[in-house]
Amino acid sequence: MRLDLVTIIVDDYDRAIRYFTGALGFELVEDSPSRTNDGRPKRWVVVRPPGAQTGILLARADGERQTAAVGEQAAGRVGFFLRVDDFDSAYERMTAAGVEFVTAPRAEPYGRVAVFRDVAGNRWDLLGPAG
Repeated sequence: MRLDLVTIIVDDYDRAIRYFTGALGFELVEDSPSRTNDGRPKRWVVVRPPGAQTGILLARADGERQTAAVGEQAAGRVGFFLRVDDFDSAYERMTAAGVEFVTAPRAEPYGRVAVFRDVAGNRWDLLGPAG
């Protein structure tokens, strides 16, 4: 058993793809035409970090309820965690790519951490090794 996908609700597929593949360095795994349950066109868009098995389904908001959830999937808390082997390099690369960090890097017992917002406004921890 494994966790295959998690969903992030976004307002625009292409902008989200550019962010995840460009700013975060993820791979675009799939971008296929699909249909909603009631037959309207949509896309099946999956991104994931290089070498990872678990991916992120980028789902465009459909309707008022989903639109209201864009950027608020974890109710303002950090809801996603990106672990890297080289924290300083990742932080510098992401900062140069325009990623919005909302905290400065700090040391915690579980490693180095800095909070950033994704393209939709959701909060993430960038996590690196301790010490």
